[in-house]
Amino acid sequence: MKSLFSVFVVLFAAVVSALSTSGDRLLVILENVADKENYSKFLGDLESRGFELSFESPKSESLSLFRLGERAYDHLLFFPTKIKGLGPNLTPNLLVDFLNAQGNILVTLGSGLPAPTSLVSLLAELDIQLPADRTGLVVDHFHYDASTAADLHDVLLLSPPSPVRPDIRDYFSAGTSKNEVLAFPRGVGAVLGASELLTPILRAPRTAYSYNPKEQAETVDELFAAGEQLALVSTFQARNSARLTLVGSAEMLQDKWFDAEVTEVGGKTGKTFNREFAKRVSGWTFNEIGVLRVNWIEHRLDEEDAIKETNPTIYRIKNDVKYTISISEYAWTSWAPFTVPAGDALQLEFSMLSPFHRLPLTLDPAHSTETSSAYSVGFRTPDQHGIFNFKVNYKRPFLSNIEEKNTVSVRHMAHDEWPRSFVISGAWPWIAGVGVTVTGWVAFCALWMFSAPVGGKGSVKKTQ
Repeated sequence: MKSLFSVFVVLFAAVVSALSTSGDRLLVILENVADKENYSKFLGDLESRGFELSFESPKSESLSLFRLGERAYDHLLFFPTKIKGLGPNLTPNLLVDFLNAQGNILVTLGSGLPAPTSLVSLLAELDIQLPADRTGLVVDHFHYDASTAADLHDVLLLSPPSPVRPDIRDYFSAGTSKNEVLAFPRGVGAVLGASELLTPILRAPRTAYSYNPKEQAETVDELFAAGEQLALVSTFQARNSARLTLVGSAEMLQDKWFDAEVTEVGGKTGKTFNREFAKRVSGWTFNEIGVLRVNWIEHRLDEEDAIKETNPTIYRIKNDVKYTISISEYAWTSWAPFTVPAGDALQLEFSMLSPFHRLPLTLDPAHSTETSSAYSVGFRTPDQHGIFNFKVNYKRPFLSNIEEKNTVSVRHMAHDEWPRSFVISGAWPWIAGVGVTVTGWVAFCALWMFSAPVGGKGSVKKTQ
């Protein structure tokens, strides 16, 4: 009975901890713990998904991101604060170390409070630029909530975001209806650099712009940015797959904007998509979606009468080889088969210093299961001996990185592995020439040895 209870406890713990692939310890940074009542639905959704929330003030002396060299928390959530600096326990260097330790960070801003200098420095390190005064206000005179922002036009109503490229998986707007909109109240816009690690989720409309709200003038001379230059919600995924998400409006996560009734310009009413959007953004940031896992890799000879050895360390030139990789994708609570998006390709490189082969991997149903997809490709090793690598380097926005490398040796052919000359049709004239020469020489020797000399006339003595 005790053993059954132990098994039940282990299974229950596995299910609970599986809600996020990187852990469930979430630290929420709030200046005033009472402010969490404004985000009760958002925080309640996180708790219902299995996260253990801890609340700390930025100035807390007991706050520490690391203990004994390991992460004390798996995820960080920053809400706006009046404090200019976040103290010695949340410096930019420590936050970068947290990302390097594969921790995830969700940062929220607001136009009413300047961003802390630690977060500004961290974002600048990641090539995310905020206004020089650490605050700003995004307004749009064509897309706003007529019921709550009829004068300032600072509550933007936006369509659910579409993928930035057609070959990217849509995690943030799939399944939404045409009547649903996103409310982005009193938010800050950021400008993203050219880093390949940055990807915007939600961009501002072409008619929006960002300015300093302290400059109360009829015309704004200096704009921080305008139109689609402004990233309202943006993401950063490090090379170790650690994730950071910047949400320009913390107010959009408050209870009053979850499933709220809004009125667009023109009188059309509808409900906000904020609650589901907040779930998807936080789920991606905290590794609940978009996480890839390599289950196993197999490469072997694909020839008749060959020894079926799995993952050998040495091949021969001109060998037929088959490579197979099994991949799963995590979706909220369980692992599922990973499907390559339409228009994209999962590729294998067989390279020395540069690729000798770059081949698309195709789905292999024979090795796929209910929780994984297998992708295979067959090819012939090049006519070049040396040290080669099987390499799969798959890095796409909103998906954790796959970088797998298996090193093997490719030897030249042994002296007894070359095909015999009589098998090669091009050698037949030369073989025939050798045969004719040998036959002629033997015939000549036979004639020379077994033919009697011709007899001559009797000798005549000369006389003078």
